[in-house]
Amino acid sequence: MNSWFEIANVHEIPSPGLLVYPDRVGENIRRMVAMVEGDTSRLRPHMKTHKMPEIIALHLEQGIAKFKCATIAEAEMTAGAGAKEVLLAYPPVGPNIGRLLKLIARFPGTKFTAVTDGEDSARALSQGAAAAGCLVETFIDLDCGMHRTGICPDDDAVKLYQLLASLSGLKPAGIHAYDGHIQEPEPAARTREVEAAFEPVEAFRDRLVASGLPVPHLIASGTPTFAIHAKRGGSECSPGTCVLSDWSYSTKFPDLEFLHAALVLTRVVSKPSGGRLTCDLGHKAVASETPHPRVHFLNLPDARAVIHSEEHLVLETPRADEFQVGDVLYGVPWHICPTVALHACAHVVRDGRVVGSWRVTGRDRVLSI
Repeated sequence: MNSWFEIANVHEIPSPGLLVYPDRVGENIRRMVAMVEGDTSRLRPHMKTHKMPEIIALHLEQGIAKFKCATIAEAEMTAGAGAKEVLLAYPPVGPNIGRLLKLIARFPGTKFTAVTDGEDSARALSQGAAAAGCLVETFIDLDCGMHRTGICPDDDAVKLYQLLASLSGLKPAGIHAYDGHIQEPEPAARTREVEAAFEPVEAFRDRLVASGLPVPHLIASGTPTFAIHAKRGGSECSPGTCVLSDWSYSTKFPDLEFLHAALVLTRVVSKPSGGRLTCDLGHKAVASETPHPRVHFLNLPDARAVIHSEEHLVLETPRADEFQVGDVLYGVPWHICPTVALHACAHVVRDGRVVGSWRVTGRDRVLSI
């Protein structure tokens, strides 16, 4: 074997499957830490990419203690893995308020925080927290250009932050401003977009501080803007995808020097006609919300997807005659985050062999709460 991704005991591994390479995960985490010059207090990585407690443990080993999640199940998983702080970066509404409060009671050694972007949701969280006898530190979620959640940093946002400071059961924790809309490939242009997006965010923070309101934290960045925020300072960074990386980010952002640390394994199940291979990597095994290419095969890079259905991926390649039914392909997903969520477990690869498996715990919507 000459390639880092090849597995000596691949004949023991069913396909389609998810592979994770812990040594490469650990190296990606080390690179994250180096980007903030070793100040792990500035890191709050997002768990939505990998959803595995064993990978949280790899973060903890390198001094990262704060994390960010999108679901109650991810938050429970992260606390159970030993995290000191967990931000639920998704507005809790309806029964999820009660679920969050149960987590706070169940894990007294973990500080849970939340986000809000409106008066109604803030009051609902306040009512639940006060009734439970909790004090929930809550971030105002600012819209810095993505227009998905968040409130514009204007007078209404100031009033909302003031409300957070006055409601029982809540305590203002600062600002959460996710800039996932910034996808400019060229680093200098991407930096200019970050500067433009965060000028009003920082002016808003200064306005709050000048009025006497506490703003303990400013949380920013996904993976594409991580290096920029790391250099700018003044904020915590919450990259997610970079811990595993994928073909989308390595293609669009070659300046982000992270290793591919998770792959999909598939086998040729049929050779229907000249120049075609059919593999067992359907929609249910690799994220399919984007146009092709949805996966890049490391040992068949010229393959072109022509049919993709629930359990089949048909490829065209001039190398089709080199492959037999049962042969293995190793693929880097275009989008790793939803790909991971399609698999109940990941096969763990060390020193060229699968040595066990890790459950993708956070893919479930409900664990115990």
